[in-house]
Amino acid sequence: MKDSLRDIRLLDDLARRQNPINKLHPLVKLLTTIIYLAVVVSFGRYEISALLPLIFYPVVVFALAELAPGRILRRIAWVMPLVIGIGIFNPVFDHQTVTIMNSTISKGWLSFISLVIKCVLTVAAGILLVATTGMEKLGAAMRIIGVPKIMVLQLLLTYRYILLLGDELARMLRAYSLRAPGHRGIKLAAWGSFAGSLLLRSFDRAQRVYAAMCLRGFKGDYNTGDDAKVGVRDLQFLIGWVAFFLITRSYNLPFLLGSFLTGVIGQ
Repeated sequence: MKDSLRDIRLLDDLARRQNPINKLHPLVKLLTTIIYLAVVVSFGRYEISALLPLIFYPVVVFALAELAPGRILRRIAWVMPLVIGIGIFNPVFDHQTVTIMNSTISKGWLSFISLVIKCVLTVAAGILLVATTGMEKLGAAMRIIGVPKIMVLQLLLTYRYILLLGDELARMLRAYSLRAPGHRGIKLAAWGSFAGSLLLRSFDRAQRVYAAMCLRGFKGDYNTGDDAKVGVRDLQFLIGWVAFFLITRSYNLPFLLGSFLTGVIGQ
C-alpha cells in the first residue's frame, strides 16, 4: 500500500521539477500526446518496422525531462500481463504466413509483436504526459480544448481522492495489525466490517474535504490557477513532432533507410 501511494505521489513530484519539457504549455503537450496516440494506433496489425521510429518521441521526452527510465518502465510493466494475455492467442487463430528475409513467420506473431509495441508506446506516452505536466495543468488543458467541466472535475477529484482513500486504508490496516499481531492479512470473518468501516470513513473524509473546498470558494469549477499563454517555443515543439508523426505514418522510414544504405553499399 505504501509503495502504491508513493508511486502516485511520485508523478506529482516529477511534474513540479524544472526542465525543458515541464516548462512547455500543458495544451501543447496534451495535443502532441493525442496526435501521437492516434498515429500509433492507426498502424495496421502486421506493421512493425514502420512503428519503430515512433520510439524516438518517448525516448526524447525521457531525456529532456531527466526522468529515470526504471520508474516509468515499472509502470508500463503493470499493463503488460493483460496485453500479453490478449495477444498471445493471435498466433493460435491467425495461421497465415509471410516470408521475411528468407524466413517464414506466422502473421499471428507479427500482430502479437505489433500489439505489444503499440501498448508500450501508448502507455509510455500517457505516463510521460502526467509526469511532465501534473493533473491540475492537464485538467486546465482539457478545459481549453472543450472537454466538459463536469468530466474534468470528476477526473481531478477522483485522482486526488485516491490518495485520501489510500491514506485511510493504510491507517486502518496499521490499526488492524496492531490489534492482531502475528496475523498476515485480514481474516475472512473481518472483511465485512473492515470494508464497511472503510466506506463510512471515506464518506466522512469526503464531507470534510468538500466543506474545506466550499470554505475556499469552490463553486463547481476546479481552479487550476494556470493562465500561461502558448509561446513560440511551444508551437515549435508541437509543429516539429506532429510533422515527424505524419512523415512516419506516411512513409516506412526504416525500409527507406535500409534501401538507401543497401544502394550506397552496392555501389
